[in-house]
Amino acid sequence: MESGSRFAQWLRRKGGRPRPEGSGRRSRGGAGSAAEAARVREELLLTAAAAGFPLAPAAHPSGYGCSCVRIGCPTPGRHPVSFAWQTQATTDRAQIERWLRAEPLANFVTATGQAHDVLDVPAEAGYAALGQFEAAEAAEGPGADGTALGPVALDGGDRMLFFTATRGTPDDEDEWWPCELDCHPETMDEHPGLRWHCRGSYVLLPPAVLPGEGPDATIRWIRPPEPGAPMPEPLALLATLTDACAVYAAEGGVEEVAPWPVR
Repeated sequence: MESGSRFAQWLRRKGGRPRPEGSGRRSRGGAGSAAEAARVREELLLTAAAAGFPLAPAAHPSGYGCSCVRIGCPTPGRHPVSFAWQTQATTDRAQIERWLRAEPLANFVTATGQAHDVLDVPAEAGYAALGQFEAAEAAEGPGADGTALGPVALDGGDRMLFFTATRGTPDDEDEWWPCELDCHPETMDEHPGLRWHCRGSYVLLPPAVLPGEGPDATIRWIRPPEPGAPMPEPLALLATLTDACAVYAAEGGVEEVAPWPVR
């Protein structure tokens, strides 16, 4: 720690500064700040695993590209490392710690449809719905009408993720559908901008870093998970979220089409 401080002082006298590693967005506060950021990140990931979110390692930014070997990766830093991510995903603390030690810059995905689903909406619609949910909580108390919120995350500046209980695997397979069919192409007009991540899908789990600079290049918790806390039923949130998406679309909200999910 002392040697790092002296090195930083020497660089300041020389008019320079240490060159950041990895994506170029590391803390400038020295080794102590980097170690603290890594500790907080590990704690958040392990807390999510303790809350029942199965994790699997994902790629991370490399400059403005991706750490994977794919040339021209269409979703840099946003996809699992392994094609076996669904079977690889785990809540085992020891395994997650091994992954973190082996690849400290890695992002992580959480597989949906196992312990939880995710309702994924444009950020503007998400903020509108979030205000309604929190007002209802304040007025009636959590769980009074079945719409108590669970964890909520902000994906860059464009999307908001509402974590819910999972639909799981219905006994009647006719009642199950993969996540893509919830919004594309048949239901996009009915539920503009909504993506329902269930069985066969994943989302990038906070804290995560994306290519670029600033807060829009991060995925972060607005309401972090709490181990043992109940998750809301997705249908209890769906009406409010779809209404917010409809207002967003009516007011001219336009989403960029992106390749998703990458498998």
